[in-house]
Amino acid sequence: MKINTITNWAYGLTVVLTALSGAAFIASINSSAKERDAVQTHLILNELGEELAIGAELRTDEARLYVMRGDPSHLDAFTRADQAEAELEASAQEAGSLGATSEEIAFLQRILADLETLEALEQEAVSTYQSGDTTRARDLLFGAQHYQFHLKLIDDVTQFRRMVQNRTDRELQAAHQRSDWFEFIAQIMLGLTATVFLGVLYFVLRRRVAVPLARMAGIVKRLASQDYEVEVPLDGRRDEIGELNRAVHVFRKNGLEREQLDAERRRDIKIKDLILKLMHRVQACQSLDELGAVIARYAPQIFPDLAGVLYVRGDSQRMLHCASYWQTDPPEPEDIDCEECWALRRGRAHRSNSGAKEDVVCSHLADPSSSALCIPLAAQGETIGLMSFSGVHAETEVTREDRVYLELIAENVALAAVNLNLRNRLSQMVDRDPLTGLLNRRSLDVALGTYACTPPPFPTACLIIDIDHFKRINDGFGHEAGDEVIKSFAGLLAAAVGDRGTCYRFGGEEFVVLLPGQDGSAAFELAENIRSRTAEMALSYRGQSLGRITISAGLAVAPSGGSMETLLSRADSALLQAKSAGRDRTVHETLELALS
Repeated sequence: MKINTITNWAYGLTVVLTALSGAAFIASINSSAKERDAVQTHLILNELGEELAIGAELRTDEARLYVMRGDPSHLDAFTRADQAEAELEASAQEAGSLGATSEEIAFLQRILADLETLEALEQEAVSTYQSGDTTRARDLLFGAQHYQFHLKLIDDVTQFRRMVQNRTDRELQAAHQRSDWFEFIAQIMLGLTATVFLGVLYFVLRRRVAVPLARMAGIVKRLASQDYEVEVPLDGRRDEIGELNRAVHVFRKNGLEREQLDAERRRDIKIKDLILKLMHRVQACQSLDELGAVIARYAPQIFPDLAGVLYVRGDSQRMLHCASYWQTDPPEPEDIDCEECWALRRGRAHRSNSGAKEDVVCSHLADPSSSALCIPLAAQGETIGLMSFSGVHAETEVTREDRVYLELIAENVALAAVNLNLRNRLSQMVDRDPLTGLLNRRSLDVALGTYACTPPPFPTACLIIDIDHFKRINDGFGHEAGDEVIKSFAGLLAAAVGDRGTCYRFGGEEFVVLLPGQDGSAAFELAENIRSRTAEMALSYRGQSLGRITISAGLAVAPSGGSMETLLSRADSALLQAKSAGRDRTVHETLELALS
């Protein structure tokens, strides 16, 4: 029988014996509670009988004193005693609820009848006395009839108390015997429980577990130190220890095979750790150049026998540019056509191996006679580059195990590159105007906020430019023509400003130019240059000339280290002056010049 089965049976038996022992203890406690209830009932009934007798005695005494002395205070005392006796009689009527037996209740009824008889005699004596017949009243209270009924009451009370005492003694004795009996049973159950427990400890834990385990401890210790020469004798037992013995035997048998796998496992763990480090850093890259540098640093650590090149897609959809390379010479040429790689054509990894003539060779490889593995970089339905791996030495090839990791790296690199491109596009959408490609008003607010926090140590000029009568173009030729005018002017503005400042589309047909390091005269000259070049533009839309395009410009300058908070509003005020003066002119906020 298995140890687990023996243990379960012993556990179940222990639980049953413990439950029986607990039930016996509870029964013993209940018997003790019955003893207390019997004593309490005895006290209540005994006290009730005694109080009835004393109350009757007190009432009789007060009645006798009244007819002897005629003092009204004794009459009052008689009345109070009679009321108290009535309350006790009412309690006696509820004796059944106090725990009295039927025989005791019958005795109480006899006592109550005696009390009623005495009460009637005493009430008659009081009434007779009050009517003036003192002699008869005294005869009623001191006569033989009253005396006999009084003796009968005392005798009945004595018998009642004796009856209650006897019944209480019997109940106490029975409850005590039951309590002792249940306690004895509980002790027997506890003894059996202890016996079962000790038996399990000896026969199961010691003989069937501890001793065999002590023998196997030395064997397991030698196996743990990788000493697989130790002999493991087979044990024919069919319990858990026998199964453990067979498992140790199998463990020893497979030990040598495990040793051979350990070296490969350690290499695999090292590769995974390095790949994990690479992935963490790849995901943190801010540009494709940085991505290529990270790969070039970690790829030789992961695969020291493999060289590689990373190509990424440039502005052209057909050409790939070399972003990085490692453990090889720079590729010649640096740019390759997508059609030169079979991996990109097929959309899956491709292995070129001309030596074994297993498959066609990619024409972009520098050494067509070497083996190489090309993996396209694709993510989210977009192919953005290529990773090419080859052996550092001619005899080195990409193994099947390495290929799994290389494809995993390529997948994560592709995802990181796509995320970089997506982030760049999102940044363009957030910071730039989609129509003109210029920075938008949000970017202008950020730049002005930066200047306001840290005023530059050089003058800064600000131009606000508005295309004159732009609404006429939209109304006369349509909004698409207006968009063409805005795009054409934005290109002219960016070309004219160059690297001297930054251009922003402020909104609608308004533009802002910030010119750090430019004083008023230089900025005014630039504004006039933009205005004259704009007037020379010849724009048409769908074969229709859009006419002469003019602009109005407002100029304001913040001195070196001066406040930038009002620069934009001052330039806007200058623009309003230019429009009020007839448009097609530049107005400096301080010089208030207007040239047409």
